[in-house]
Amino acid sequence: MATTPQIVTSQLGSFVADDGVPLVFDTWEPTGMARGVPVVLHHGFAADVSSNWTITGIVERLRADGRTVIALDARGHGRSGKPHDPSSYGHDVMSRDVSKLLDHLDFSLVDLIGYSMGGYVAAITAVRREPRLRSVVIGGIGAPALAKRGLDRSAIADALLADDPRTVADRTARQFRRFAEATGSDRHALAAIMRAPFRPVGDVSQIRIPTLVLVGADDELATNPEILADAIPGARLVVTEGIHLRAPAVPAFAQAIIEFLRDMDEP
Repeated sequence: MATTPQIVTSQLGSFVADDGVPLVFDTWEPTGMARGVPVVLHHGFAADVSSNWTITGIVERLRADGRTVIALDARGHGRSGKPHDPSSYGHDVMSRDVSKLLDHLDFSLVDLIGYSMGGYVAAITAVRREPRLRSVVIGGIGAPALAKRGLDRSAIADALLADDPRTVADRTARQFRRFAEATGSDRHALAAIMRAPFRPVGDVSQIRIPTLVLVGADDELATNPEILADAIPGARLVVTEGIHLRAPAVPAFAQAIIEFLRDMDEP
């Protein structure tokens, strides 16, 4: 029987983004012998630090492996600011928030791990060659991340704001609405994110750091991950069990991250 991970209290921090949005993050020190460089985690849409990283046991697995872990509540999520204006959002904006976090912490080198929405953010941050990235883990996205048009974001935004979720006809949009309600998210902020301008992750062939593409085998949103991995020079692809919402809780998911980071530590 699976056990619920013990959640250790973090050190809470905050900073203000370039456009004035307050952002909150957690820091955990390693429990084992310190190794490598700090690890920065960026969660998915309608999730937060807790649902993507602590409840799944990933934070504790990383700490036990000697990692200092920093996890950001993205704008529009968790304890961070939640503007309702679409102009406050976009993956590019969230990528700049990651760089601002590194400025705030005065880090010179980190490993960046993103899942789903955070996978887009991690990929974009690597594409624009943020100089403080040692490596990047792009989780929960596949070939659709390279396309000019992905999900029907307008339908999802409408579903998030619908007075009665039973009136939402689109199955995917209805799933997003249910997940937002389950996580207690600010649905107006999430709708604004979906109405923000969307673009694919960009020319991933420009990524010049070690990269792990990590998805669940039954992830309906991260199809054909091998196409994404093949487009990134030298990228490693690992496919674990799990659908989109559950893959991070699969023990093999955290293990793949740990093994990848250990390889980064090798001289």
